[in-house]
Amino acid sequence: MTRIFAEDGVAVPVTVVQAGPCHVMQVKTQASDGYEAVQLGYMDTKPSRCLRPAIGHARKANTVPKRFVREIRFEEAVSKAVGDVVTVKMFEEQSVKFVDVIGTTIGKGYQGVMKRHNFSGFEASHGVERKHRAGGSIGGSGDLGEGRGVKKGKRMSGRMGHVRRTARNQQLVAIDKDRHLLLIKGAVPGPKGGCVVVSQSRTKG
Repeated sequence: MTRIFAEDGVAVPVTVVQAGPCHVMQVKTQASDGYEAVQLGYMDTKPSRCLRPAIGHARKANTVPKRFVREIRFEEAVSKAVGDVVTVKMFEEQSVKFVDVIGTTIGKGYQGVMKRHNFSGFEASHGVERKHRAGGSIGGSGDLGEGRGVKKGKRMSGRMGHVRRTARNQQLVAIDKDRHLLLIKGAVPGPKGGCVVVSQSRTKG
């Protein structure tokens, strides 16, 4: 993340996303696969680190194996062919102003209830309670069939983060066609260097 300054001098926080160029690895149609979709690949990887099926699949598109491959579905047939290159110029041609960003959030490991579920904890005064950051009671003893025990969905400590999330209606502030960059207002899911999927927002233009 960084910031840019608008014409009126207001600082705008943005996330710089390296968006492409992406190669069309495969085109699926209603006739052959039962639905319309385009498979995009991004970021070259060494063939020595890939399996032979992945190498052969990339060879059909006249490119090398890709690190990040995702399939994008469409309601209607698209005018893309295998081997075509998709760049950020597409966002400018369609006058996209808002985008949805899909990514995997940062993994935070095993965390307690105060960090994971925003519990307030117990009183911190002397002599009142020793378990200041504990989660409290998790249910009565006995069989669940009798209405006792730990119920499903109880908020407890556990693994936090590393889940799929979508940031919706993020404003597309600027496009750098020469360096294939998108400047998206605010934060997006995922760590630095992580891969995300950027698409036109469905609720805004």
